[in-house]
Amino acid sequence: MIYSAYQAQADFLAPVRAMAKLASAALVPRLNGAAHHVPLKSFAATCELIALAGLTHTRPAYGISSVMVGNREAQVTEEPAHVLPFGTLLHFKKDTDTGQPKVLLVAPMSGHFATLLRGTVRTLLEDHDVYITDWHNARDVSLRHGPFGFDDFVDYLVEFLEVMGEGSHVIAVCQPCVAVLAAVALMAEDSHPALPRSMTLMAGPIDTRVSPTVVNKLATGRSIEWFERNLIATVPLHHVGALRQVYPGFLQIAGFMSMNIDRHVKAHAELYEHIRNGEHEKAEAIRVFYDEYFAVMDLPAEFYLETVRTVFQEFALPLGKLTCHGRTIDPRAIKRLMLFTVEGEKDDICAVGQTMAAHDLCASLRPYMKRHHMQAGVGHYGVFNGRRWTHEIYPMLRNVIYSSN
Repeated sequence: MIYSAYQAQADFLAPVRAMAKLASAALVPRLNGAAHHVPLKSFAATCELIALAGLTHTRPAYGISSVMVGNREAQVTEEPAHVLPFGTLLHFKKDTDTGQPKVLLVAPMSGHFATLLRGTVRTLLEDHDVYITDWHNARDVSLRHGPFGFDDFVDYLVEFLEVMGEGSHVIAVCQPCVAVLAAVALMAEDSHPALPRSMTLMAGPIDTRVSPTVVNKLATGRSIEWFERNLIATVPLHHVGALRQVYPGFLQIAGFMSMNIDRHVKAHAELYEHIRNGEHEKAEAIRVFYDEYFAVMDLPAEFYLETVRTVFQEFALPLGKLTCHGRTIDPRAIKRLMLFTVEGEKDDICAVGQTMAAHDLCASLRPYMKRHHMQAGVGHYGVFNGRRWTHEIYPMLRNVIYSSN
């Protein structure tokens, strides 16, 4: 019922937001520099806030058309390298003959689309041949494709690496660090020819017993039955994935915003003032952020519940109890790749130490095959986006990949 109620409200308010958007688009350019039109500027700013208030369930564009490769600008085109029901292996192909290491960037299957890693992709593209796991919105996946759980996620990663071929590298951001470690461990155990040459785990919950955050405590403070009763909903009938059980993106975004509600209220107040004062560049920066932040996707219920239970409640991986299709995941099987872990000093989602735990689990790797970096002064998103990612973290990651290519 909760999804149907949300959808009914969204459908009812959609015309209001559309009209507000049209009004704002018409008024703001005309009022630029007109200091005496204060009431109209206030009205335009109000319309902008109303237009921004709604969520969208469509993936935004990556918007990466070109990138500098060496001393020349290379055009970038998006090409689906492999398409599966719940995700696409998306290749950012460059018009250059320069040989560069192939990298699979594994995005979280969370309440946001993989475009949240747009900045990560843009930085990587300068020196790498980049692919990304472009996950599909579960409400757009027909029931005929069946369920999608943790084991399926691992299967997708292995299949994507097979498509990319030998000599690839893998980078996991946040949530999928556990699945990537599991996939690589299975591939190592099987002597798989597509085993990546390096594995980078960034701000991921390898062992959530270490310095538990508010997110970790929420997961352990409730039973898995509570999560199923209160956070799982049925996709309404007029969507392609009608009747599929999902963890709705609108619930996740509501949870995230409630954790920092004062910051979001302040940001919208600042947006209002920027528009009212004709400060268009400042307004655009806030608008761009929320255009991405309010683009939400639903997760398959199976994947969400299994992740909560195995990763955050049972600590299955560090305790040696994580399985995939009945096979126990043993990170000690990993013996011949570079491991690089990255954490943020101020990360309040995945605390310092949780990702570094991978070093102890990958006990068969020699010390010189392991590297760790704790980035001072950054929170969760600063690990893979922003100035410190680009200028401090990325150079180390690039060196890890190139030294093991």
